[in-house]
Amino acid sequence: MRNRYLERLYARRAELESKLELHIARYCFGDEEVDDGTEVDLQNRIDEVTDEIAALEKHHDF
Repeated sequence: MRNRYLERLYARRAELESKLELHIARYCFGDEEVDDGTEVDLQNRIDEVTDEIAALEKHHDF
């Protein structure tokens, strides 16, 4: 059960990182509309998932 949950967390983090990369790329190509706090929100969500992954890995040897 925990392995599946951890796998889902890894997948979720990868998804969020991809969205962040796309967001940054759009900003670099001059889309001013993207400077709306999305980058900070995505980074915060990535940090939360990363913290949860670290906590699970610390308490269980995966």
